Amino acid sequence: MRICIPVQKNEGSESKPYNHFGSAPKFLVVNLEGEEIEVIDNGDLDHEHGKCQPLKALANKAVDAVIVRGIGAGAISKLNSMGTKVYQGIEGNVKENIKLLKENKLMEFTVNNGCNHHNCGHH
Repeated sequence: MRICIPVQKNEGSESKPYNHFGSAPKFLVVNLEGEEIEVIDNGDLDHEHGKCQPLKALANKAVDAVIVRGIGAGAISKLNSMGTKVYQGIEGNVKENIKLLKENKLMEFTVNNGCNHHNCGHH
């Protein structure tokens, strides 16, 4: 299983999940089978709000799940249509978030509970 976590900077498993998917500078893709971490620069960083292209942002890498602090309904819909589930991360680090995901303790984002301009920590 491959998990994508948007981050401000790469600090490996100690990285903190970023507050918003589309504007995250980097993505860490963690392969749970071997615990390898791949770092991807956000290839869609300069998109207009609401025009996020997740596949472009992830450099066309297939991932099974995304753990993020905030994400809009459009990106959730696009990720879900690619077979990717989206989970709301906690303030902890990547390692803590992956542990909670494995324990089924992270809430899944849906198009109905994603961010809008008024209730999310967009950067």
